[in-house]
Amino acid sequence: MKNTTYLLLFFFLFSYITIQAQGLLQEKNNFTHQDTLRGSITPEREWWDLTYYHLDIKVNPENKTIKGKNTIKYKVLKPYQVLQIDLQPPLQLTKVTQNGKELNIKHDGNAHFITLKETQNIGETNSVIAYYQGKPKEAIRAPWDGGISWKKDANGNHFIASSCQGLGASVWWPNKDHMYDEADSMDISVTIPKDLMNVSNGRLKNIVENKDETITTNWHVTNPINNYGVNINIGNYVNFSEVFKGEKGDLDLNYYVLKDNLEKAKEHFKDAPKMMKAFEHWFGPYPFYEDSFKLVEVPYLGMEHQSSVTYGNKYMQGYLGRDLSGTGWGLKFDFIIIHEAGHEWFANNITNIDIADMWIHESFTAYSESLFLDYYYGKQASSEYVIGTRRGIQNDRPLIGHYNVNNEGSADMYYKGANMLHTLRQLVKDDEKWRQILRTLNSKFYHQTVTTQQIEDCLAEESGLDLKAFFNQYLRSIKIPILEYNVEGKKLNYKWTNTVEGFKMPIQIEINGVSQWISPSSENQSLKLKSKDSKIKVNSNFYVTAKAL
Repeated sequence: MKNTTYLLLFFFLFSYITIQAQGLLQEKNNFTHQDTLRGSITPEREWWDLTYYHLDIKVNPENKTIKGKNTIKYKVLKPYQVLQIDLQPPLQLTKVTQNGKELNIKHDGNAHFITLKETQNIGETNSVIAYYQGKPKEAIRAPWDGGISWKKDANGNHFIASSCQGLGASVWWPNKDHMYDEADSMDISVTIPKDLMNVSNGRLKNIVENKDETITTNWHVTNPINNYGVNINIGNYVNFSEVFKGEKGDLDLNYYVLKDNLEKAKEHFKDAPKMMKAFEHWFGPYPFYEDSFKLVEVPYLGMEHQSSVTYGNKYMQGYLGRDLSGTGWGLKFDFIIIHEAGHEWFANNITNIDIADMWIHESFTAYSESLFLDYYYGKQASSEYVIGTRRGIQNDRPLIGHYNVNNEGSADMYYKGANMLHTLRQLVKDDEKWRQILRTLNSKFYHQTVTTQQIEDCLAEESGLDLKAFFNQYLRSIKIPILEYNVEGKKLNYKWTNTVEGFKMPIQIEINGVSQWISPSSENQSLKLKSKDSKIKVNSNFYVTAKAL
């Protein structure tokens, strides 16, 4: 019976591994034509530089439809006559015009190719207007399965919100749906029933009352904005606000919540100015002073929409009341307020060019959770928290995905990435230097889209460390370094195994309680000890496996 059980376990394990391997192979080799159109900088995209959007739409909650237009301004970089706009079915791109003339559209799935009639001269700034309508994809499990959430609040009022990271902003409005090019500024006009309020990005310019029992909310975004960061949030909102005295002066903090939650929000959202104080310390000034900072209650968990961070953590500490680290420290803050607001620096200020490099967004922001704890509770709390999150790491795929096909890397980009950065902090050794490195990232790449290589190069330059093998190990492989060691008389033998080529990371250990650095490589090395019975302990702040032989 025992042997039969082992055989069954082996069979199921073998089947699981086989299925996983087949799935990874399929993912690697079976990208579609649509994946390429969405994920690459096509010839129909590269010739024009996006400068401005004006999204002007009417949202009808009763029949779950959107109808409107997007004015797209661009600068001509080189002569070309075909322009790509993205919009996902079941929404329909009904018409595109330039200077009042309707243009021919070739539809190819989610991509729509517009043939321009007028010659596009280098240096000119031109515009097209894209008209669309229909029922956008309804979000089933937002924000992971995005689209529009059409919900009702406890009082029966419409409660609606957009979320579209990964899936793409073209799931609900027509745009140049690739991360590499951002609008320099944007206007967002949303017409809704007059008993509701829409909150979008930037600052509210005005609210216009229309004759048909609707209102139009007009929002203006001064700063560059990525497509998935644009949002609409519609509900029976009330507003309260405060002014944060920040590094660049007065920063307006605005909060939009459902009427029934006003009093609890006034107490619970005290984490917002605390967040701002900690993150300005670590990362530098909030990147969007001109557009203010908002927390907006929504009917899903939350998302990092630029200057309009959405919140649905049910006014609980932790992640819906849970501590993801298992240490207790995760219940010292509201996870959604801290994590999603951290994305204002890493995702909205510094934005990946290709979604394959999404670790830039998620690794730094996951690590920001522990930095928040560091600021208020100290370095030990910070370390315990980030080390605790290792229990969620799968090491199933590399953190970097496949380029040019809209493919994310592993979900380990959150906590494996955070622990990679925590390990790098140990290598830097000086906490103030580490803080300045994080601030340098946000100043050097202010309002920019970047590649992994740019981030790697900046971290290497600012730290003064050779980090090539370090990043190859943690970003591009699923191997976790193993420090193999043994005590042989008065000698400590050690080396790295399970590593990529050239990996030689120094590490801190304790010998009989005394801290010491060693510099292992893939070759056997040794260190003289004072006694035969020396006790060795590897510093747990390094994301490695220690193996005593």
